[in-house]
Amino acid sequence: MNFLTALLFPFSVLYDLGTRFRNHLYNIGYKRSFEFEANIIAVGNLSVGGTGKSPMIEYLVRLLKDRYRIATLSRGYGRKTHGFRLASDQDDATTLGDEPFQFYRKFNPTIDVAVGEERALAIPFLLAEGKGTEVILLDDAYQHRTVKPGLNILLTSYNKPFYTDHILPMGRLRESRQGARRADIIIMTKCPGDMTGPEMARIKQRIRTYNDKAPIFFTAVRYADPAPVFDLKGVSRKLFLFTGIANPNDLKKYLSDRYHLVGEKAFPDHHRYTARDLQSILKMTHGENQEEDISLVTTEKDMVKLLGKEQESVLNDKPVFFIPIETYFLKDGRQFDALILKSVKSYSN
Repeated sequence: MNFLTALLFPFSVLYDLGTRFRNHLYNIGYKRSFEFEANIIAVGNLSVGGTGKSPMIEYLVRLLKDRYRIATLSRGYGRKTHGFRLASDQDDATTLGDEPFQFYRKFNPTIDVAVGEERALAIPFLLAEGKGTEVILLDDAYQHRTVKPGLNILLTSYNKPFYTDHILPMGRLRESRQGARRADIIIMTKCPGDMTGPEMARIKQRIRTYNDKAPIFFTAVRYADPAPVFDLKGVSRKLFLFTGIANPNDLKKYLSDRYHLVGEKAFPDHHRYTARDLQSILKMTHGENQEEDISLVTTEKDMVKLLGKEQESVLNDKPVFFIPIETYFLKDGRQFDALILKSVKSYSN
């Protein structure tokens, strides 16, 4: 145990005791979890950020949207509004948060998108104001125990699985590893595409220490070609990457393997870009004595925060692109789909 770990250890113990006590109150029924008319699928993690919740929500939307009326409900982290809000054409990333606005841009009007800090209070409003909602996908709600989901999906990242992590602030876990027991399905995300069967078996054995019942799946991410943000065509072979996500390393490697990545600027997760931020990026890439044939590239999650008037005024004539992303199953994808559909159908009946 190094000095910093020893210094943080007492705080992690206190944090662990607090979260265990809170979970105990829910487990014994002292604190109540509410059930609702709609089928609720919760997607979340034990750690802080970076496990691919948004791509998984989008996967579920694509799976279910042609069969049921879907709604997503998120906290709306980083938005300037408060309380329940049902997305409309008047909204943007500042009123909804980056991920909910991303869902709205992609799937409106096929689904409803809503935000609300307290999900148990927001769900009745969503059911009342939505268009006949049948299934609600709760984004980042594994610790939001005031709502009892019909299905609880736990995500954990290949590069930092929960079973090797530690409680905050020593590590990145929001609660102890034993929290995995509540999961109905466990998915290891961001796996290498060439992951072998024996490695999957070893990982399953580690996960089974904490949950010996939930089916375990493995997913990877697939990046698409850069897409223009402001209707410009033709991405350069030279790219400058700027991001405001928890972990940009996978995207950075993907781009480095295919393009000449001349530089990178990483902002904190959920960063809200100002005109000054963007002007600083342009100065690094297109300023005096800088090479002009450089395209700016960012994530899809970051892209939706560039669509405001202030941001567009700086970038609208610049070569700015984003990288679409989606999740896919390395194996047993049809089994996962069947489990989701069976759960929704059984709830509906």
